[in-house]
Amino acid sequence: MNKAELISAMAEKTGCTKVQAKSALEAFMCATTKALKKGDKVSLVGFGTFSVTKRAERKGRNPQTGKEMTIKAKKVVKFKAGSELSL
Repeated sequence: MNKAELISAMAEKTGCTKVQAKSALEAFMCATTKALKKGDKVSLVGFGTFSVTKRAERKGRNPQTGKEMTIKAKKVVKFKAGSELSL
Protein backbone atom coordinates (compact mmCIF):
# COMPACT_ATOMS: atom_id res chain seq x y z
CA MET A 1 0.00 0.00 0.00
CA ASN A 2 1.40 3.38 -0.96
CA LYS A 3 0.52 6.83 0.41
CA ALA A 4 -2.29 7.48 -2.12
CA GLU A 5 -3.89 4.10 -1.38
CA LEU A 6 -3.66 4.77 2.37
CA ILE A 7 -5.33 8.16 1.94
CA SER A 8 -8.13 6.56 -0.10
CA ALA A 9 -8.64 3.86 2.53
CA MET A 10 -8.70 6.44 5.34
CA ALA A 11 -11.24 8.57 3.47
CA GLU A 12 -13.47 5.58 2.79
CA LYS A 13 -13.29 4.29 6.38
CA THR A 14 -13.99 7.67 8.00
CA GLY A 15 -16.42 9.07 5.44
CA CYS A 16 -14.37 12.22 4.92
CA THR A 17 -12.90 13.54 1.68
CA LYS A 18 -9.53 12.49 0.33
CA VAL A 19 -8.28 16.05 0.91
CA GLN A 20 -9.23 15.84 4.59
CA ALA A 21 -7.69 12.37 4.92
CA LYS A 22 -4.47 13.59 3.27
CA SER A 23 -4.36 16.54 5.67
CA ALA A 24 -4.86 14.24 8.67
CA LEU A 25 -2.14 11.84 7.50
CA GLU A 26 0.33 14.66 6.87
CA ALA A 27 -0.43 16.14 10.31
CA PHE A 28 0.25 12.74 11.90
CA MET A 29 3.53 12.34 10.00
CA CYS A 30 4.63 15.89 10.90
CA ALA A 31 3.84 15.48 14.61
CA THR A 32 5.55 12.07 14.70
CA THR A 33 8.64 13.44 12.94
CA LYS A 34 8.93 16.39 15.33
CA ALA A 35 8.60 14.14 18.38
CA LEU A 36 11.24 11.69 17.09
CA LYS A 37 13.65 14.51 16.24
CA LYS A 38 13.35 15.69 19.87
CA GLY A 39 14.20 12.16 21.00
CA ASP A 40 10.71 11.32 22.28
CA LYS A 41 8.88 8.04 21.73
CA VAL A 42 5.53 7.91 19.96
CA SER A 43 3.34 5.14 21.39
CA LEU A 44 0.03 4.14 19.84
CA VAL A 45 -1.50 1.59 22.22
CA GLY A 46 -2.29 -1.64 20.39
CA PHE A 47 -0.58 -0.46 17.18
CA GLY A 48 3.05 0.06 18.13
CA THR A 49 5.84 2.39 19.23
CA PHE A 50 8.17 4.56 17.17
CA SER A 51 11.51 5.40 18.81
CA VAL A 52 14.98 6.63 17.88
CA THR A 53 18.07 4.48 18.41
CA LYS A 54 21.74 5.07 17.69
CA ARG A 55 23.43 2.85 15.14
CA ALA A 56 27.16 2.45 15.81
CA GLU A 57 29.87 3.03 13.23
CA ARG A 58 30.61 -0.16 11.33
CA LYS A 59 32.58 -1.64 8.46
CA GLY A 60 30.92 -2.30 5.13
CA ARG A 61 31.78 -2.92 1.50
CA ASN A 62 31.15 -0.84 -1.57
CA PRO A 63 28.95 -3.15 -3.69
CA GLN A 64 30.39 -1.84 -6.97
CA THR A 65 34.09 -2.14 -6.14
CA GLY A 66 34.12 -4.55 -3.20
CA LYS A 67 36.41 -2.12 -1.37
CA GLU A 68 36.02 -2.03 2.42
CA MET A 69 34.71 1.24 3.86
CA THR A 70 33.52 2.71 7.14
CA ILE A 71 29.83 3.48 7.54
CA LYS A 72 29.35 6.41 9.92
CA ALA A 73 27.28 6.19 13.09
CA LYS A 74 23.81 7.68 12.87
CA LYS A 75 20.41 7.79 14.50
CA VAL A 76 17.64 5.65 13.00
CA VAL A 77 13.92 5.25 13.63
CA LYS A 78 12.80 1.94 15.07
CA PHE A 79 9.24 0.60 15.12
CA LYS A 80 8.06 -2.08 17.53
CA ALA A 81 4.67 -3.58 16.70
CA GLY A 82 2.01 -3.62 19.41
CA SER A 83 -0.01 -6.63 20.49
CA GLU A 84 -2.95 -5.97 18.15
CA LEU A 85 -0.67 -5.44 15.12
CA SER A 86 1.57 -8.48 15.61
CA LEU A 87 0.84 -11.09 12.95
